[in-house]
Amino acid sequence: MSLLARPDGAATGSSVFAPEHIAACVRQIRHPAHIIADPTGRELGLVTGARPPGDVVGTLPPLYPEWLGGRTFCEAHGVRFPYVAGEMANGIATTRMVAAMARAEMLGFFGAGGLALHEVEQAVRELATELAGLPNWGVNLIHSPNEPGLEHRVAELLLQQGVPCVSVSAYMELTPAVVLCSATGLRRGPDGRIVRRTRLFAKVSRPEVATRFLSPAPPDLLRHLVGNGELSPEEAELAALVPVAEDLTVESDSGGHTDNRPLGALLPRILLLRDELVRRHGYTRDIRVGAAGGLGTPDGVAAAFALGAAYVVTGSVNQVAVEAGLSDDAKAMLADADIADVIMAPAADMFEAGVKLQVLRRGTLFAQRAGRLHEAYEAHASLEELPPQLRAKLEREVFRAPLDEVWARTRHFWQQRDPAEAARAEKDPKHRMALVFRWYLGSSSRWAITGDASRRGDYQIWCGPAMGAFNRWAAGSFLADRAERSVVQIALNLLEGAAVVTRAHQLRTYGVPVPSTAFAFTPRRLA
Repeated sequence: MSLLARPDGAATGSSVFAPEHIAACVRQIRHPAHIIADPTGRELGLVTGARPPGDVVGTLPPLYPEWLGGRTFCEAHGVRFPYVAGEMANGIATTRMVAAMARAEMLGFFGAGGLALHEVEQAVRELATELAGLPNWGVNLIHSPNEPGLEHRVAELLLQQGVPCVSVSAYMELTPAVVLCSATGLRRGPDGRIVRRTRLFAKVSRPEVATRFLSPAPPDLLRHLVGNGELSPEEAELAALVPVAEDLTVESDSGGHTDNRPLGALLPRILLLRDELVRRHGYTRDIRVGAAGGLGTPDGVAAAFALGAAYVVTGSVNQVAVEAGLSDDAKAMLADADIADVIMAPAADMFEAGVKLQVLRRGTLFAQRAGRLHEAYEAHASLEELPPQLRAKLEREVFRAPLDEVWARTRHFWQQRDPAEAARAEKDPKHRMALVFRWYLGSSSRWAITGDASRRGDYQIWCGPAMGAFNRWAAGSFLADRAERSVVQIALNLLEGAAVVTRAHQLRTYGVPVPSTAFAFTPRRLA
């Protein structure tokens, strides 16, 4: 029997029973694993590679990272791997990151949330040129309750430029912009099946929101869009027969907007709901459910696939990638984080509603200062009603400028972006106070992106526990070097490791004495 040496020191074709040799065999996922018994019949061991002579208790076929998720996901989006780099807002998920993912036969979304329309347009045009003909890239459309006009214009832009995939996030209700992206271009193919022009991903963390995306578009929204001439009657008719989104990303304890739900409880609930709605509406099309939030190690990714996820989406960990649009200073802060170094803080885009998002706590006072601003907003009717001592403290410690000066900057910003907001604030003192306070929240994320060292203590860095888990896993490996952290290497190592963890679990369920070391995958450079 010939032996084939492996880079990890193991060999194929030889019988192994010692724990350290079993662990090495587990890592040979691309070879069949044959379970054998020792001469006494009391102890199980392994042979990888060609089937050995004699009795074999069982055989596991080769396992590839490509096979971990739903095969229909890869077919639908023209990718090799069931893996998505999510849309970290304010362009942190850069065009460079999206292009790298597309070329690696994965999927990435540009982080359009929080950007001005001309910035989104520039990014879309760049991607459309660079990735012409490729179906596996997309752009984010984020719910903007304070700027519905901007939300709708972004949706129109994505459709005009032929963006193949759109990921919608932070929605509690469907809006005309979402339905427009979902329904535009619907037609029947030669075989009579409905063909989608734009593939819509929807991020959800609640069953009631998932229900809206898994159902056909509401008739009133379709009538509204037809009446405005934005949809044809034929498109609206077909939209009533298909779900709004055919890719549903279940978002658990993630960075940014999150309900902090545990994936182990949330994903099975949404999968059951998906199956129920497929039966209720009589869909014949596949609806794919993916997982996001807390995915920073191979174990986490493997667990998501084991729960039934068709694909996985990573976010926090991609902020330390070399392609991420975040300053080196902020990346260094993320690299020091552990799983408990996160905290909830008021969100800039939904400040008045009290919505919170998850951010880095270690090394920054942003969360505490933003929380103080929201407390002041809740307790007072205007900037003028702030107690003098509180006003002075905010000007000194948070804004580092007189509030009148901050208002002047804020008014100028909104006069350029949305004059109606500035006009409303002039008439409504409470709204003016909200815009001034939101100036700090919005600026704090930009300071982290640009690396304004004078504002390091105010950096707003979206981050979930996955970042800390990633740091502990990558420690001591080549990924500990921030220069090596490309978004593709992060992805390939998470997937490769998830396949190893999956193989170890499979063998353990067959009675093989798999040691704990077999579940530990050390990152390495992967092609």
